[in-house]
Amino acid sequence: MSETNINERILLSKLKKKNMNVIMIGAGNVATHIALRLKEKGHTPIQVWSRTEESAKTLAEQTGSDPVTSIDDIRTDADIYIISVKDDALQDVAKQLGEKPINGIVIHTAGSMAMDVLEGSCKHYGVLYPMQTFSKAKTVDFGRIPCFVEASDEETKRTVRELAEILSDHVYEMNSEERQWLHVAAVFACNFANCCFGMADDILRKHGLDFGVMLPLVEETVSKLRTLKPSEAQTGPARRKDMNVINKHLDMLKDQKEKDVYRMMTEEIMKRS
Repeated sequence: MSETNINERILLSKLKKKNMNVIMIGAGNVATHIALRLKEKGHTPIQVWSRTEESAKTLAEQTGSDPVTSIDDIRTDADIYIISVKDDALQDVAKQLGEKPINGIVIHTAGSMAMDVLEGSCKHYGVLYPMQTFSKAKTVDFGRIPCFVEASDEETKRTVRELAEILSDHVYEMNSEERQWLHVAAVFACNFANCCFGMADDILRKHGLDFGVMLPLVEETVSKLRTLKPSEAQTGPARRKDMNVINKHLDMLKDQKEKDVYRMMTEEIMKRS
């Protein structure tokens, strides 16, 4: 057996031990939840890197890790380097990290970025994309989050999958193209939907009403999707093609952006009904 294969088997075996050596590259929303989950599962990151000292220290204090703000100070002996930064910074950070003589696996957590953004930065690399909306102030059950993995080779994929299974009970293999389409769909299902919640909140606030009254409606809307397709769960005046209500709503809306969104969404729903 070659020395390379022996080293890879040793790395795989480390995943089953406590205190696997992981370094977090980033300290934002996703990085925070991954780091906290790793700590919970007995794999506290040994370092947390961020460009800003405050962010690095905050997450490092939460996880018992060492904070660093310079790429030069990142250790070279870790098993896994998890890059979880803004998409537009990912390639630059990966390139800087790749200039260090590291032997571990480098992975990124971005849904919208292809795996090959890491090519050339390291010998073994991959992706671990947890599909969820993350906010630092809101705890999530990471065990329920679907995680999608990909890697540069089969041995690395097994390692990345082992790491993902530490984080979540729902791990799937998916290539970069499929994952990017998944991310587009997630933007519609989560980000755009939440923007609509924000617009609803604006309308309510203008008239002295509280968004809290909408929560049972929002919860039931999502709950129905466990048993019905979105097309089957659709209700409302556009679904019924009730032009009296639709025109009344358009007359009531004075904000042009709200009016435009209402009209666009109404037209789309009517096309699908």
